[in-house]
Amino acid sequence: MNGTNTMVLQYLLESLKELKMKSKEIKLKIIEAGHRAVEQLIKVAKEAIIKHDPEDDLSADRLKNAAATKKLAIFDAFEILNRIESEKEAIESLERGVNKTDTKQGFAERRSK
Repeated sequence: MNGTNTMVLQYLLESLKELKMKSKEIKLKIIEAGHRAVEQLIKVAKEAIIKHDPEDDLSADRLKNAAATKKLAIFDAFEILNRIESEKEAIESLERGVNKTDTKQGFAERRSK
């Protein structure tokens, strides 16, 4: 390899490192936002369905909708937490240099669930 090729290769490697760092920083910000979202979903799940208001006519539909909303909030919170954990593991494995995609499957097969 001549000097120009070596310089170009070094530049490309440095650019790749910078992109990986930016990607990691963005993922960490998304993880932080996910934690905040989970906290908000917990507030929704903790809110009382039946409030002690004598003038509030609670129909069966309203009770059913409130319960469904709480269920959805809880399920969404768990889904977000699971995704946060998998992203944290992916970041940590990249930092350790572990190649997690060392399988016989292709990209589509690994991603289909």
